[in-house]
Amino acid sequence: VKARAKTCSKCFNITEADPCPICANPGRDRSTICVVERVRDLAAIEASGSYRGLYHVLGGRIAPLDGVFPENLTADRLVERVRNEGVREVIIATNPDTEGDSTASFLVQKLAPLGVTLTQLARGVPSGGQLEHAAQSTLAGALTGRRPVGANGK
Repeated sequence: VKARAKTCSKCFNITEADPCPICANPGRDRSTICVVERVRDLAAIEASGSYRGLYHVLGGRIAPLDGVFPENLTADRLVERVRNEGVREVIIATNPDTEGDSTASFLVQKLAPLGVTLTQLARGVPSGGQLEHAAQSTLAGALTGRRPVGANGK
């Protein structure tokens, strides 16, 4: 398997066929791209069964202390895809930490001029978690990303 593995020329997923099965699937929503840091993030979202669009793997995240800069990522190829493939929404699914947030901000700066809808994964307290043990950033994200419930939320 290792000898046959390669990178998808469209989304940078690991695959044996190019394009990968996700990019080649005509049943996927081609107007939406979910941007992830690594292939394992793509696998986690795909395993949820709740997303039917396409992906784009950045190949990391901006982390200057680790020697990873914007030019080390596949962000320019993402911009090309958005410009040329009729993409209407880009979901930024970077990890909720300092490097992930920096990477998300960088992507917003690159993609906003293209007029595409930019969204980010909601953040919040995990199911079964306790508020007193949640990180401040987790609580802040949960409050910012709150949604209506009950009769008013429909």
